[in-house]
Amino acid sequence: MKSKEPNVKYVEWHSPEELHEAALNWVSELKFIKDEQHFLDELIQNYTLQLISGKTFEKSKIVVNELSQKRKMIDPLLKKIINHHNDLTILLDGIDQPKEEKQYKEDHRVLIVEVVRYLNDYKEIKRKIFELIKNIMKQGKQKRLLN
Repeated sequence: MKSKEPNVKYVEWHSPEELHEAALNWVSELKFIKDEQHFLDELIQNYTLQLISGKTFEKSKIVVNELSQKRKMIDPLLKKIINHHNDLTILLDGIDQPKEEKQYKEDHRVLIVEVVRYLNDYKEIKRKIFELIKNIMKQGKQKRLLN
């Protein structure tokens, strides 16, 4: 499933307060995802033997690698957002700087695309992990019922 490219032409008309709020929401959501990734890591560790067994090995390997890639991307993305948020003073300082203000809004537009893409990809990976674990749990339950 390919994620849709968000339409972000409206950034030009956002107020500094709205841009500030968007950046804070991104930081909050990404910090939550970092915590959630720890949970997913523990879940994967608890089901490692089943994940590396026959049928699920290849699929599990791909999904775990995808999760690992997303984990590596989150800190640089968080730093980029925090730095962008700190640069918000360009819009608030009362000095007319049309080039800098335009660049800030363009950077914000690029960040919107990057954050939305990251969140969509991460949600898809999380869905795949839950699907794998759900199938493993079903198989375990079936084996117990047969015994």
